[in-house]
Amino acid sequence: MSAVSDADRLRRLPVRSRVTVPHIVVTAAVIERDGTFLLTRRPRGTHLEGAWEFPGGKCEPGETYQACLEREIREELAADLRIGREVLTVTHPYLERVVELHFFASELVGEPRPMIGQEMRWVPRDELKSLELPPADAELIEMLSRSE
Repeated sequence: MSAVSDADRLRRLPVRSRVTVPHIVVTAAVIERDGTFLLTRRPRGTHLEGAWEFPGGKCEPGETYQACLEREIREELAADLRIGREVLTVTHPYLERVVELHFFASELVGEPRPMIGQEMRWVPRDELKSLELPPADAELIEMLSRSE
């Protein structure tokens, strides 16, 4: 029996059965150091709790992607960033929301410290596929796994 994603379930609904769901814009930092990537784990009580993810978060109204990412990293990891190019944009439908996710190559300024009780770890490139990550991250994981 194969797993059916939220996106597949949503596509199978008749148009009249679909409800409008919130569209959330999110930024995430792709931080690489010595062949490893910084990931944090989504805390309990949040959407996709327990999944590993690239650190970042939701944009506030009127906030630029860069300002959002800088704010989120300061709040979550007490560090600053040098933000590089946008490496990927993904729009992924979940049953309860649509997430527009902007991934930016970034470099930490300072050492990160988890500020909201989340787990944090540096993951080698060849281990990325072995972790539970949000479905919206799948294309990025494939891209990073092919790169060396």
